Amino acid sequence: MLKKLNFYQIFVKINENFLEKMMNFKKYKRAYFMPPKPSRSWCEKEFIDKAPAWCSVDLRDGNQALITPMSLDEKIEFFKLLVELGFKEIEVGFPAASATEYDFLRTLIEQNLIPDDVAVQVLTQAREHIIKKTFDALKGCKNAVVHFYNSTSLAQREQVFKKSKDEVKQIAVAGAKLCKSVASEVEGNFRFEYSPESFTGTELDYALEVCNEVISVLKPTQDKKLIINLPATVEMSLPHIYASAVEYMSKNLNERENVIISLHPHNDRGCAVAAAELGLLAGGDRVEGTLFGNGERTGNVDIITLAMNLYTHGIDPKLDFSDIPRICELYERVSKMRVYERQPYSGKLVFAAFSGSHQDAIAKGIAWHKERENGLWSVPYLPIDPKDVGRVYESDVIRINSQSGKGGIAYVLHAQGIDLPVAFRESFSYFVKDISDKAHKELSADEIVQIFHKEFVNLTEPLSVPHFEFSKKEQIFVEMQLVFKGEKKLIKGFGNGRLDAVANALRENLGLKFEILDYSEHSLQEGSTSQAISYVQIECAGKRHFGVGIDTDIITASVFGLISAINLSLR
Repeated sequence: MLKKLNFYQIFVKINENFLEKMMNFKKYKRAYFMPPKPSRSWCEKEFIDKAPAWCSVDLRDGNQALITPMSLDEKIEFFKLLVELGFKEIEVGFPAASATEYDFLRTLIEQNLIPDDVAVQVLTQAREHIIKKTFDALKGCKNAVVHFYNSTSLAQREQVFKKSKDEVKQIAVAGAKLCKSVASEVEGNFRFEYSPESFTGTELDYALEVCNEVISVLKPTQDKKLIINLPATVEMSLPHIYASAVEYMSKNLNERENVIISLHPHNDRGCAVAAAELGLLAGGDRVEGTLFGNGERTGNVDIITLAMNLYTHGIDPKLDFSDIPRICELYERVSKMRVYERQPYSGKLVFAAFSGSHQDAIAKGIAWHKERENGLWSVPYLPIDPKDVGRVYESDVIRINSQSGKGGIAYVLHAQGIDLPVAFRESFSYFVKDISDKAHKELSADEIVQIFHKEFVNLTEPLSVPHFEFSKKEQIFVEMQLVFKGEKKLIKGFGNGRLDAVANALRENLGLKFEILDYSEHSLQEGSTSQAISYVQIECAGKRHFGVGIDTDIITASVFGLISAINLSLR
């Protein structure tokens, strides 16, 4: 007898079936392998105490991940940038894969574009005809790393090659023998690198066995060390698992003193930077990655992030990222990719503070450091000084929108020499935020300065004072020519001071009712030709208004400030 279901039960059943089809977590299992004897001595280390050897793979791994690979000229421009940044090893391509890759390598060699202290690295499968064509492209190279590989993972062996462990190991051994043999017959200076590709999906005792066989063939020395690269071709685990695998290999590889352990993390789980850092603690000597993390699928490890992470701990990364905006421009132009606005250290917004409390803390922190000048950086919310990577505080750090506070807006003006009185900062910030809110956009520093001048400085409507003269009698006497609501007038007045005399003349002759509550002034810039700026606050009909005057003469600036405040009250 069929069981009757009510509407709710039917609804739940349909949705259970739908979710099972869309997201069935039961079809997945952990595909990585733990070391036979797990050891985690790397956990006891607090930080990385020196920079690893860096190898950029932008021109190979990064380039093959582009929708439109770089042209020959673009690759040359990118190569020159990498040299300028300080890379001593640069993987330039897979010369047996295409004419462009081949021609690029030949151009670098024949036009002598490779500095003596830089090694170019080339990738080749452990296959005879590919290895021979690779060495053909390398003829005459003064310093090259020949990087050969074959996949060793369980999935590849079972599903792709359909070969046993021993058969796959023999591919690596044959590749090593052929590389060694062909290298002896070709003009040039060559070192070797071997990768058990898909290392993270390979049983670790087997990966160790394969690598040790390659070591026994190539017989590395102190002068010509062998690079054993451990690629997270697909990131499969938490970063500490990768680190444990690296430590296992580091402790058990033969001739470890003549072997350089290289890390090549991919970012499938979004943990490539963490995996690389833990891998370095676990025995890694070298890192392969790309600028900004470009690479297949979710990308390679971002070398800029890794290097700058070292930098924030006071470690010299041995790479120069002092002009990241220029690096971003070149990268985006030749790769047709975009650097994400929140990319660590590199994105346009990574130092930006829109929040009022953040802006206030940053402004106060910067002022605190300027007063002390002890050389150590510890500004709130800024892990590094933005100037170290080519950013500037005014346009890149203090960003203004409807969420900003008075401190940030005042800081933007302060950078232009404008030091708002405390009482004026709050009212001006609300004025600016209201504009940003209604326009639904961020306001640049230039726009804020323009708003300040347009809305508060030297205002002439409906009242303007083209000319005035002071003289001293029992009190200060002023005679003023003015235009009020389109009508020209000549008025006079007395006061205890110049500004008081002007205020009295305006009250008595125009019937204006106001009181001066606050007055301050300062120089906008140093030097005899500097301008003065004055801030005048008045109260009129129960409301308070700040006006600003700017002129080369401080008295004129103060009069203009008062007139600006009155104009605001009249509006």
